[in-house]
Amino acid sequence: MKKLFQYTLAILALTVVISACSSTRSTTSSHVPRDRFVNTWVCNTVTYEGGLLPNAVQSAFDQAPPSAFVGSVWKLTNSGNGMYTLSNGTSQSIFWSVYEGPNGTQFQFKKIYEGDKAKNVTEGYRLDVGTANKETLVLKTPVPIGAQTGYVVYSFSKQK
Repeated sequence: MKKLFQYTLAILALTVVISACSSTRSTTSSHVPRDRFVNTWVCNTVTYEGGLLPNAVQSAFDQAPPSAFVGSVWKLTNSGNGMYTLSNGTSQSIFWSVYEGPNGTQFQFKKIYEGDKAKNVTEGYRLDVGTANKETLVLKTPVPIGAQTGYVVYSFSKQK
């Protein structure tokens, strides 16, 4: 029984990685302008929707458990360059953009390491945009759960 549980968690984690880069049904249908993302954001909470259990996702963005992103600071510049810093001090440079697909707006980013050029990095992450205004930002990572979709929900506020 324990092996079955471990096997199920491993498959779910792999599915999260694969689905983070794929186009999925969005939870929003309206266009969100790029300038709504340009800012310094603090992740206040990480929650789960659609029947997704908190321990079902072991790693967010191939970095750390989703809960480790609470308190993280995301700096997004107009040029597309950015960085996030976890509360433990771990930082990651990113290149971000907005994707307007048939199912709505998505926030996408690629991890950039020293010596990388964004145009040469082919792997990244895509999150559905729940809310994006001047004070709050909600991004959702879709996670397949059988025939349904659950979400890891990251809620941000503008850093003051």
